[in-house]
Amino acid sequence: MSDLKQFSNDPSSSSPWPLAALILSSVLLAFGPVLVRLSDTGPVAAAFWRMALAAPVLLLVALWTQRGRGLKPAALPWGLAILSGLFFAADLATWHLGIVRTSIANATLFGNTAAFMLAGWSILVKGQHPGASTLKALALAGAGTLLLLGTSAQLSPKHLAGDALSLLAAAFYTGYLIVVMGLRDRLPTSVVLAMSTLASVMFLLPAALIEPGSIWPADWRPVIALAITSQLVGQGLMVFASGRLPAPVIGVGLLVQPMVSAAAGWLLFGEVLGPLELAGATMVLAALVLIRR
Repeated sequence: MSDLKQFSNDPSSSSPWPLAALILSSVLLAFGPVLVRLSDTGPVAAAFWRMALAAPVLLLVALWTQRGRGLKPAALPWGLAILSGLFFAADLATWHLGIVRTSIANATLFGNTAAFMLAGWSILVKGQHPGASTLKALALAGAGTLLLLGTSAQLSPKHLAGDALSLLAAAFYTGYLIVVMGLRDRLPTSVVLAMSTLASVMFLLPAALIEPGSIWPADWRPVIALAITSQLVGQGLMVFASGRLPAPVIGVGLLVQPMVSAAAGWLLFGEVLGPLELAGATMVLAALVLIRR
């Protein structure tokens, strides 16, 4: 344990950078569903390429940042790293399958219920009792998300499979974040992200190979963009923030994604935001201000 502890970073609750990293991470991750839809591979194959293209870069970054620090690979918690990779691979596979079986709005709405699952875990399992402002911020962000997606999200039989997969993905992502927060108590961001990504690749490759269709993209641009925005930068910032912020705050940050998705629909596809959607966006922004107090 002592070999691992020396590589951890001390959290600083007064620094604005962890929250800024969390918000930027959510902004980048919000474009993931669009890139999955644009990919000409299967949804699981897109998840595989997201991780496989990012893995060598993350491994090199981890080796470079830890050079000369005496990091011993044998001393690393590989069991937890493999568990985080399993959770993340399951999250990506189920969510990507859900994205192509339901609307983007539904996938975003159900996928981000991880915010409430994570807050519930911290209260029920960890016995952590967040302050009144944190609970208010979480409730405000949740209500704002419902307003944002209320008109575009639709519950219907044809969306049932995709909705269920997106909800299952949220449960897997919650498990991933829980394991990552434990790893971040012991290891720096670069090492945790590299280990988790490598483990995810191992689980996603066989799943991508048995998926119908070609695993090889004809157009590499969507999967490369997915690897850069969602994995290298998006998850990198998320892992960094997870070592410095409590679970309920991470939950509020995740709810930035629906707001960004709604804004992207407005800017890219002319989906006009009405009074309810604008009120929802304002509530999410207010929650971010409240959570910082």
